Amino acid sequence: MMPLGDDDSARKSFPIVNYALIILNILIFLLELSGGMPFIEKWSFVPSRFLSNPAAGLPTLFSSMFMHGGFGHLAGNMLYLWIFGDNVEDRLGKIPYLLFYLACGIAATLSQLAFNVTSSVPNLGASGAIAGVLGAYILMFPGDKVRVLIGSAITELPALIVIGFWFFLQFISGVGTLGSSANEGGVAYMAHIGGFLAGLLMAFVFVGRGKR
Repeated sequence: MMPLGDDDSARKSFPIVNYALIILNILIFLLELSGGMPFIEKWSFVPSRFLSNPAAGLPTLFSSMFMHGGFGHLAGNMLYLWIFGDNVEDRLGKIPYLLFYLACGIAATLSQLAFNVTSSVPNLGASGAIAGVLGAYILMFPGDKVRVLIGSAITELPALIVIGFWFFLQFISGVGTLGSSANEGGVAYMAHIGGFLAGLLMAFVFVGRGKR
């Protein structure tokens, strides 16, 4: 079930921050291609390295969330950010959205760290921060229609179902990786789960503040 677009008719502002984040992710990926493994090893988040020297590893909490493992990884993440990020930015505001995005990315990385403290595998990707965007979207716009590709057919489903199904898959997959070795590569499901829950919580606080 691949999302293709959503309803932007209620959006009131141009999503400049969301577009800037997409452009920055693409530019950093181009730097990765030119820098190769030395660049990746330097700027990705490595749990064991961070715990041995948190002060030195602090910049990688931010740099790693703009890096990607390949064209497919980048394209998938940017598709989700493009579809869901603009409406969340519109609801939160420009600067709050930027801070929200970064906070979700950090929460996602720390969530993965909690389950892989001895890992020496580089962690990289915007997936955790984008998972936070999805968490906010499902709370703020649960009934909004999302166009999805299912097999060869395009249909519209409520965001609650589309994002809810995505999170269900992340949760099941994350539980399945709990017994795996800390130094095995793969998808950082715990980062997705942590980022999503962080975004959901922060959006809940924001929505509650607005109602009050």
